[in-house]
Amino acid sequence: VQLQASGGGLVQAGGSLRLSCAASGSISSRIVMGWYRQAPGKQREMVAFIRGGGSTNYADSVLGRFTISGDNAKNTVYLQMNSLKPEDTAVYYCYAAVDRLYWGQGTLVTVSS
Repeated sequence: VQLQASGGGLVQAGGSLRLSCAASGSISSRIVMGWYRQAPGKQREMVAFIRGGGSTNYADSVLGRFTISGDNAKNTVYLQMNSLKPEDTAVYYCYAAVDRLYWGQGTLVTVSS
């Protein structure tokens, strides 16, 4: 399984970005995909994930601002990030839970104040 993440960049506080993560390889529609992030000097933390059936979970810190969605036909998940804050600055990693955890390469999101 390979994961290709994209969509990071520099944005001002209050702005929006959308991250994408495309999965390829031997996967089914029942996998869990999601995002973690790691800010400088901090531990990696869960941001959001979506199950194959469409149910979602979010970290409290992003609830109401971020939305995760999936396109099963494209094996792609999206993370729409609105009302971004400087504390959202981090490298965002997508993952897929198949037979084990697979990780994408990470995409940097920088939110300026």
